Amino acid sequence: MQRTLFGFIWKYSLRQQIVILVLTALSFPSFYYSLDLPKTIINQAIQGKGFPKTEFGFEFNQVQYLMLLSGAFLALVLINGGFKFYINSYKTRVGERMARRLRYELYDRLLRFPLGFFSRTAPGEVIPIITSEVEPLGGFIGDSFAVPALQGGTLLNILLFMAIQDPVLALAAVALYPVQIYFIPKLQARVNQLSKLRVRMVRSMADRINESALALQEIRTHGVEKYQLAEFSDRMAKNYYLRVDISKKKFFIKFLNNFIAR
Repeated sequence: MQRTLFGFIWKYSLRQQIVILVLTALSFPSFYYSLDLPKTIINQAIQGKGFPKTEFGFEFNQVQYLMLLSGAFLALVLINGGFKFYINSYKTRVGERMARRLRYELYDRLLRFPLGFFSRTAPGEVIPIITSEVEPLGGFIGDSFAVPALQGGTLLNILLFMAIQDPVLALAAVALYPVQIYFIPKLQARVNQLSKLRVRMVRSMADRINESALALQEIRTHGVEKYQLAEFSDRMAKNYYLRVDISKKKFFIKFLNNFIAR
């Protein structure tokens, strides 16, 4: 089994990731023209003169030319939507297939553990690793190459369009990107640390619930239900404050991104 998640993705889904990248690249020309065509509609079809205009060997009056460009814009929107739909569907299938493979490999590793492993580690801490914790990894695996390529390509298309229209405006748009590049990864690293801590805390809670279920008769016999509830309530309180802290930092990252973007 690979030592890193990206090594796992690279080994078992490289071909599918290349297909996603190719499809993403093919979607960029239609996206760029969908940015440029509204300007053409306003400048040439609505405010333009010199009608009739000749396109594809046919003559069009102003209304017909406007309808032609509007139809072309609608076609570009549909093409962009079709690309996004297919890419999202494809990467979902890739992610689910890889999550299935990852669960299989984890279970295979579980069967190879030494016999004394579960005397030191409770099953309640191991079960979530194979079940619930793999679930979000499926989505991440599908997005690992597609999202950076799509968002990066979209950004480059927008910057290219702005640079052609107004270089000064394009320069102003990228002026604060170094601030994002410096601060956002640092904030995200802190969020990742807190998320790892929350995962360990959830595993501990699952182990505690498992222990309580197995020792339910002893708990009732000794009348320690209130102690168990108090202890579990303390765990939930720590998990609550941790989740709130993670949410605050995520929302601050989103706020900072939106603020700089505007």
